[in-house]
Amino acid sequence: MSEELGRVRQMWHLLEPLHAVLYYAPEAFEEAAVLGYRTDERWPSYFAWRAAPLGAVDAERVAETFYSFSPQMVREHIPAAWSVASPDAVVAARTKAVDRAYRALFGEQVAGPEITEAAALARRVAEAADVTGRPLAEANAALPWPDEPHAALWHAATVLREHRGDGHIAALAEAGLDPVESLVSFAGIGAARPEVFESRAWSGEEWNAAGGRLVKRGLLEEDGTATEEGRALRTEVERRTDEQAAAPWRVLGEGGGRERLVELLGPLWVAAIGSGLLPSETTLGIGKV
Repeated sequence: MSEELGRVRQMWHLLEPLHAVLYYAPEAFEEAAVLGYRTDERWPSYFAWRAAPLGAVDAERVAETFYSFSPQMVREHIPAAWSVASPDAVVAARTKAVDRAYRALFGEQVAGPEITEAAALARRVAEAADVTGRPLAEANAALPWPDEPHAALWHAATVLREHRGDGHIAALAEAGLDPVESLVSFAGIGAARPEVFESRAWSGEEWNAAGGRLVKRGLLEEDGTATEEGRALRTEVERRTDEQAAAPWRVLGEGGGRERLVELLGPLWVAAIGSGLLPSETTLGIGKV
């Protein structure tokens, strides 16, 4: 991996937890409950929070843009989510949820100059992102920027993570990996235990069938571990993902802007990871790819 792409991946690792807080923070579940969503599990609010910028889309569109979820699971939540609350109401509540969650997580830092500076730098990068053909990034980038710096930081992190995610889906498609194959192949390189991927709700039959297809392609061993060719393909997918995520970061130039943002995000990352809100192992493979 080149030094530039290594830095691009580092920024993803730093920003992802700051975005993902929305899906786990108690304040977010409280705001979801106010809207009328069930909160006995995280999926009703997850699908609403993440899909709302797209508008009142159908299950097919959400399955396509989220990619890794079983279409059956998506249909359990979409379009029913929009009969609970409109997408506009969900987006407004999402901003309130982030505001409350960040205040609880970061305390006095929320009003500090460091978050203001971090938000300004991250916004520069997010606004430099070409979101053409990247549906989740484009939908989030079209939303108004929050006034308060901590909320703007979350918004920037969200635009950039969805920009990367949209590019990752394109890289998976280029590699000939359908949604369930993308998970099976990722488990095959040890990105996470197969049990972690059960959250995407593919049936055992679907998982095994995907594994069989990958075995026939020479990408997977019979025991589910990746072959050398399979590891090489996943490495190429991650390289392409980094390449497609790299362009907006160049707006910070060589003047130390990216290094400064790393410095500013470090304590926030520590707080997010140390909060205990986020799972220690996820389907994203952060820290393992």
